[in-house]
Amino acid sequence: MERTGPTVRFSGLLAAATAAVLAAGALVATAPAAGAADVDLARNGGFESGLDGWSCTAASGAAVSTPVHGGTKALKATPAGSDNAKCSQSVTVKPNSSYTLSAWVQGSYVYLGASGTGTTDVSTWTQSSGAWKQLTTTFRTGPSTTSVSVYTHGWYGTPAHYVDDLTLVGPGGDPVVIPAVPAGLKTTAITSSSVALSWNAVSGASGYNVYRGGTKVATATGPSATVTGLTPSTAYSFQVSATNAAGESAKSAAITATTTAGGGGGGDTKLPARALVGYLHSSFANGSGYTRMADVPDSWDVINLAFGEPTSVTSGDIRFALCPVAECPNVESEAEFKAAIKAKQAAGKKVLISIGGQNGQVQLASTAARDAFVTSVSKIIDTYGLDGLDIDFEGHSLSLNTGDTDFRSPTSPVIVNLISAVKSLKAKYGSDFVLTMAPETFFVQLGYQFYGSGPWGGQDPRAGAYLPVIHALRDDLTLLHVQDYNSGPIMGLDNQYHTMGGADFHIAMTDMLLAGFPVAGDTTKVFPGLRPDQVAIGLPASTQAGNGHTAPAEVNKALNCLIKKTDCGSYQTRGTWSDLRGLMTWSINWDRFNNWEFSRNFDAYFGN
Repeated sequence: MERTGPTVRFSGLLAAATAAVLAAGALVATAPAAGAADVDLARNGGFESGLDGWSCTAASGAAVSTPVHGGTKALKATPAGSDNAKCSQSVTVKPNSSYTLSAWVQGSYVYLGASGTGTTDVSTWTQSSGAWKQLTTTFRTGPSTTSVSVYTHGWYGTPAHYVDDLTLVGPGGDPVVIPAVPAGLKTTAITSSSVALSWNAVSGASGYNVYRGGTKVATATGPSATVTGLTPSTAYSFQVSATNAAGESAKSAAITATTTAGGGGGGDTKLPARALVGYLHSSFANGSGYTRMADVPDSWDVINLAFGEPTSVTSGDIRFALCPVAECPNVESEAEFKAAIKAKQAAGKKVLISIGGQNGQVQLASTAARDAFVTSVSKIIDTYGLDGLDIDFEGHSLSLNTGDTDFRSPTSPVIVNLISAVKSLKAKYGSDFVLTMAPETFFVQLGYQFYGSGPWGGQDPRAGAYLPVIHALRDDLTLLHVQDYNSGPIMGLDNQYHTMGGADFHIAMTDMLLAGFPVAGDTTKVFPGLRPDQVAIGLPASTQAGNGHTAPAEVNKALNCLIKKTDCGSYQTRGTWSDLRGLMTWSINWDRFNNWEFSRNFDAYFGN
C-alpha cells in the first residue's frame, strides 16, 4: 500500500534469473576414457522404447522419430511455465567408483547431470546447439552410494529440445532389490485442509508413494510429503510405501490424523458472508485527503488503519498516531477517534491496525525485535480497542536467506520471528482476534515460478517470501487479500502470463490462492489452497490509487467467474469458489475521492 506512487520490482528478478542461467554450469568438459571392464548402465538411453525407464515432469517428454542422432527414436522435451522439462532415471552403481555420463543434445540451454552421487553432484550444459552436440561429464560415487539419478532438462520459457544416445559408463552395481517397508510414519503438521507427513528414509529407495484410505494421493522423492485438499474436522488414514527400479514395497502401518476445524476465517470473527475491506489513511493524508473515522460509510465491513510503523527497520517497535493537524486540518481528536471506532464495532464492523505499508519496512531479524513487536502492537490494539491486526509488509521487510528453500519449514529469522509474533498475539487475544494480510503478488503468486534466491542463486530472495508466513498461520488467518495491482505480469496455473487491469488478472491470481500450486515448480512442495472464505480480491479504488485500476464491469466479470464460473474468458478456474469472501481496496480515502465508485459497485453486485 502506498502513500506515494507505485513501485514495480520485476525487472531485477528477471535479470537475476537470466544471470543465474548463464552462470549455472560449465560447458562440456573432456572426460577420461572408461575402463575396459566398464559397461553402459543407462536403461533405454536411446529412447528406442519410448520413455521406458524414464520419469519426465508434467507432460514435457515424448519419444519422437525425428530428429534423431542414432537409431529410430529420440527424446523431445518441452519446458512450459514453471516446468523445465526434466527427465530422469535412477541407476544402480558401485560405491567409490568413477563414471562417465554422456548424451547427444539439440537445442538451447540443455542440461545433463547426475545427483545423489554421494560426493559432488555434476551437471553440464550447452547454451545453443542448432545441430546435435555431445555433452559429457564425470563423477565419482561416495563410499555408501549404490544408486544415482541421471537427468536432462531445459530452461524455463525456451523451446523444445532433443536428447539421444545417453550413456552412463562405469562399473555395474549390485542387482536392485525391492526396498524395505518404510517405518516411523508420523504427522508433522495438521491444518484444516492438509496433513504433513514424515517417515524414516529407506535404503535403496528412489521414491515413495503416499496413500490415503488405500488410494495413492501423492509421491515424494524424500521421506516427507504434504497431503492437501482435505475437509476440516475429518479423520483420515495414511500409509506410505518405498519404490525403486525393482518395484514397490508393501505399505507401512497406517496412522490416523484428524484435520482441524479451521481458523479465524469463519463465524467466530463474525464477518458477513460477503465482506468489503478498506484501508483508512489515519496517520497521513496524501492526495486523497483525510477521512474521519465517523465519516466512513456503513458499506465497509473491515477498516484497516494505515499505518503502524517501526521506530527503525529492525527495532520491531511499532508506533501509531493520528495524522498531524498541519497535514490533516480536519483530523478528529483522539477521544473522537476512539468513540468512532466503538460506534463502528457496535454496528458489527471490524477495525484493525495495519502494520507496514510502502514506507514502514519491518524486519524482525532478532528475538528482541520479535518481542518488541508483540509488546508494541498489543499496546496499539489495547489503546484504541481494536479487533486485530493486518500485516502489510512490503519492500525489503521479508526475504529468504540462501538455503531456505522449503516454505513448510522456514529458517530465515525475519520469517520465523514474524510467525512467532503473530501466534503470540493470536494466543493473547483469543479466537475473536481478526488477522488479515495484504502481500503483493511478488511475494505470493510469483512463488509458482521463483522462490527465494533459487537453486543456483542470483534470484531476488524476496520472491515468494510471504508463502511460509501464510502457510504457518493459515489456521489463524481471517482474510488474505493480495494486492492485485502495482504488479508485473504473473504466470497463472494455466502457465500463461496475466497482466493487471482486467478481470483475467484477478481470476487467475485468486484461483491460484484457492487451488494451491507447486512452489518454484517443485511438485513435492505444494502450497495448499486456502478456503474461499479466507480470500478477498485486492484492487485500487481509483486510477490515482495505484497501477492496475480495474473498471467496475471487469470487477464484476471476475466475481462472476470465481463465484459462478461464468464470464471466465480464456482462463478456466480449478473450481467454483462460491464462498469467496469479497473485495479489498486501497483505499477508503481514494474511494471517497472517486465518488465512492468502488464501494457502490460492491453493494450493487452483492445486493447490499
